[in-house]
Amino acid sequence: MYKDSKIVVIDYGMGNLGSVEKALKKVGCDVLISDNSSIIEMARGLVLPGVGSFRDCMLNLEKHNLTGPIRKFISSGRPFLGICLGMQVLFSGSEEFGYTDGLDVLKGRVVPFPADSGLKIPHMGWNQIKIKKRAPLLRDIPDGSYFYFVHSYYVIPEDKDIIATTTWYGVEFTSSIWKDNIFACQFHPEKSQRLGLSILKLFGEVTKCWLNE
Repeated sequence: MYKDSKIVVIDYGMGNLGSVEKALKKVGCDVLISDNSSIIEMARGLVLPGVGSFRDCMLNLEKHNLTGPIRKFISSGRPFLGICLGMQVLFSGSEEFGYTDGLDVLKGRVVPFPADSGLKIPHMGWNQIKIKKRAPLLRDIPDGSYFYFVHSYYVIPEDKDIIATTTWYGVEFTSSIWKDNIFACQFHPEKSQRLGLSILKLFGEVTKCWLNE
């Protein structure tokens, strides 16, 4: 059914879509950007990137009628990659600007970094990951590797078994998760040079979406 389909980067009117698409193409993936639910339904792999506020992201996903197609795609068992805000909205909800419901695919909440930590907020720049569970997309990533972050909020999953990596920034926070067909990361693989591209290439491997196929 999905033989001739591609990796689809979800277009919901905000986020770093172009840079994610460019990075996926750089490692040889067959990819397109779309907000069309029929194209999303046929995708072999789905990527939800994002920068900005949780509330705006959910409003835009609902405005584009994408919440249902995303949940349906994930339940199909095909590979799903969430990046930064695209990781956060998978969870039950966020405390940003009061409280906003998320997609509730995963149980947990999104909370701000402590205001009294003395650290600069947002957390921006390179930081290390500590591998807790060797997710397939982390196969080639050494423990202690540096990735690029830009965020003011972080996820607290209810199920600690889904935590793939953690990172320290005043608190130890979840920097990536893995559950079944879902891998999602708080860091930006498309901005993380060689190691970030390695994660995207492995996503191409699990979806089998190559430009030369």
